Amino acid sequence: MIQRAGLSIAPALATFIDEAVLPGLDLDADRFWHGVAALFAKLVPENRALLAERDRLQTAIDDWHRGNAYAPQAYRTMLSEIGYLVPEPAPFAIDPGAIDVEIAGRAGPQLVVPILDARFLLNAANARWGSLYDALYGSDAIPERGPATRGYDAVRGAAVIAWAKALLDEAVPLAEGRWADWRGGTPTLADPAQLIGRAGDTWLLRHHGLHIEIVVDRAHPIGATDPAGIADIILESALTTICDLEDSVAAIDAEDKVAAYANWLGLIRGDLTASFTKDGRTVERRLAKDRTYVTTDGDRLTLPGRSLVFVRNVGHLMTTPAVRLPDGSEAPEGMVDAIVTALIARHDRGRNSRTGAIYIVKPKMHGPAEAAFADRLFDAVEDLIGVPRHTIKLGLMDEERRTSANLAACIAAVRHRLMFINTGFLDRTGDEIHTAMHAGAMIPKAEMKSARWIAAYEDRNVQIGLACGLAGKAQIGKGMWAAPDRMADMLAQKIAHPQTGATTAWVPSPTAATLHATHYHRVDVAARQRERSGETPAPLDALLTLPLADPERDWPPAAVAAELDNNAQGILGYVVRWIDQGIGCSKVPDIHDIGLMEDRATLRIASQHIANWLLHGIATREAVEAAFTRMAAKVDAQNAGDPLYRPLSGDSLALRAARALVFEGVTQPNGYTEPLLHRFRAERKAADRG
Repeated sequence: MIQRAGLSIAPALATFIDEAVLPGLDLDADRFWHGVAALFAKLVPENRALLAERDRLQTAIDDWHRGNAYAPQAYRTMLSEIGYLVPEPAPFAIDPGAIDVEIAGRAGPQLVVPILDARFLLNAANARWGSLYDALYGSDAIPERGPATRGYDAVRGAAVIAWAKALLDEAVPLAEGRWADWRGGTPTLADPAQLIGRAGDTWLLRHHGLHIEIVVDRAHPIGATDPAGIADIILESALTTICDLEDSVAAIDAEDKVAAYANWLGLIRGDLTASFTKDGRTVERRLAKDRTYVTTDGDRLTLPGRSLVFVRNVGHLMTTPAVRLPDGSEAPEGMVDAIVTALIARHDRGRNSRTGAIYIVKPKMHGPAEAAFADRLFDAVEDLIGVPRHTIKLGLMDEERRTSANLAACIAAVRHRLMFINTGFLDRTGDEIHTAMHAGAMIPKAEMKSARWIAAYEDRNVQIGLACGLAGKAQIGKGMWAAPDRMADMLAQKIAHPQTGATTAWVPSPTAATLHATHYHRVDVAARQRERSGETPAPLDALLTLPLADPERDWPPAAVAAELDNNAQGILGYVVRWIDQGIGCSKVPDIHDIGLMEDRATLRIASQHIANWLLHGIATREAVEAAFTRMAAKVDAQNAGDPLYRPLSGDSLALRAARALVFEGVTQPNGYTEPLLHRFRAERKAADRG
């Protein structure tokens, strides 16, 4: 370890900051490290006290459930008495200062991408613009025929073109006739203000704040057969992208953290590249350039070629061996993330944020005191790196029960830097189960989405966000579509998110972003927000309704075994890649061999659900062990084609980790999976090093 101002810093991290990050910034290295030490000295005790408060509250809730049958009013009274619920703040409106238009003035898709994979990172950043023809043709969005496996399927191509032009008829209608009948020339629109300009033979249009390119190229194979020479329709798609240091990555030590931070630096500086082999040749991927046009008034217009990028730090729980404090203990990982990612963001120079803002998403905070702590942490980081107060904007993940129950107070705590609130069903469900672990057996996992609390949760997120003045100032977001191969289903279902008044929702791929962008043309989100403004939020009592199974419910053994198999398969399929290969997010086949995007949030709910059924006798340890045995064989078969895969047999570390997540699930802090995953991944890395 390298000593810096009384701190012990892993050599890889110290070298990275000293040689790659600090040069070019007006910061003295010695003064910087002394500032880091002072920040830790001041804030680490607060971080630890907040985690102790989590434990106090959970113990009080557990004790109450052990001694009392669940009764809604008595339960709510108890939550108030122990300080879990806090008084509602007086009415207020957020005031986050200068926010980029992609956040404050537009509604559109949001990508979340693991920061450790440079290729995926570049794909996501470049997904600001996407070909609608490609997205429709290469997915199941048009279900009449599957995408061609070789060559061009003219019948499917015609269906794609018809679908896309019908969208134009809806979003940017012509003054006369339909787009299918347009023969070229300057398009005459029903609303002339929608025609913004052109770049060569490409026309730029705008609807609901989102841009559309009509690419005219009669020399192109598709354009040559089109009456107007339209070769493609390009949609402005992923307005924003979250570069994730948290649930979608396996980053447990300085080596992992530096690799992640280096990708963030390359993205911010604009020089990140990734090389890979495709069809036998090496391809290098770079960041897309901005797009320029001549407006209808003859002026020059430049639009960003890339998503506006945020970085998601980790929460308050975990510590990292990359930095050790003077007493030898590990530093809080979330504090290290805040310092390093914000420091790196000073290299932006307007490439990302045109307002000079730094966008950090802060997950897994429990209640307003933890939100207020994040605000003070960001104050301290701003002072450390020499930027004005509230330069760092905060994305508040509404994914923990104490946060959603006190959402207005949490928003108030960060009102001067808030840039989004976002629901996360899976983490929120995991916390729901763990918080009420001792109340009784939970309903089966498939029934959770129809539970009373979830409807209140989704409604309150929008209603409270609007009441706190987020419209036109910050994003109100919704969660992920987890099935990247099921785009027809996504098109049918995910339109519900903008219909709620949410300005963004998460999607798993650039293709999904382009398809989801069509929803924001079909729904006027600003109008929906005006319609919903003033709604009385869904009752807190509904949010606090526990998803408990009827005590008289019959539990057929076959149904219990099926539930255990489903959960065990999901746990094993994800954990085996996390532990053995360091993959934090990937498309994992489910029990029905359908590929789903899995991360730690899905793992949390599955492991907590089995732990709850074990605690309350719905399942036995023997039945769970049998499910793990059956599903280990299935997961082995599903991964048979992966040369890096280690079978889940014998003394598999991954299997041991999966079992620990379940059998130690009741005692894990807030039901989180990170402590055990980090422990077993560190053991795997040590074993691989010999």
